[in-house]
Amino acid sequence: MADTATANPAVVGLAGFGTTTLLLQFHNLGWCGTGIVFCAALAFGGYTQLMAGLQEFKAGNNFGYSAFCSYGAFWIALAFIFMIMDYQGAEGTWIGHHLHVSGTDLGFFLLGYTIYTIILFIGSLAVHTAMIFTFGTLVLGFIGLDLVFLLGMKSLLTITAIDLVLCAFGAYYMMAHVIFLQVYGRDVLPVGKPWARIGQ
Repeated sequence: MADTATANPAVVGLAGFGTTTLLLQFHNLGWCGTGIVFCAALAFGGYTQLMAGLQEFKAGNNFGYSAFCSYGAFWIALAFIFMIMDYQGAEGTWIGHHLHVSGTDLGFFLLGYTIYTIILFIGSLAVHTAMIFTFGTLVLGFIGLDLVFLLGMKSLLTITAIDLVLCAFGAYYMMAHVIFLQVYGRDVLPVGKPWARIGQ
């Protein structure tokens, strides 16, 4: 009995990550409001990445499992943070429970993910160049956002957004690599070699 082919969940997870990251940078560049970011963060960046992460779990891929589930949770949390900040801006409280999120609070949230992303960046060194590029720009982006929200260095927001646009396209590139490899039967978009040795 022939084995049933299984799709690669990364094509969905990378699409969710890339698209939502790109939309957030459109907001950071002042091109759009938070509404579309909120909706995409819940549906595409959040729920879809979580689904991809659970499929990576079934495939035994710890890297993909951790990344997609963790960044899926990031987008869902960020959507709720936006909601709390918008509500407190209009009303001053959140359903009587006085939940509050300041710019500095958001900075500490981002700092936690900066540390997590550095760990994944180190892991990406043993994967391939496209993964290294994507996580390298993501680390730089998180550091830039940390400086913006924790230290008030708002002048860095534009260059940080540009860096994260490149990160989003890195995710798109890896997604396209996997899809094109299957539909064309050859490596149309090469992803390069690992920068670190795997094993002994």
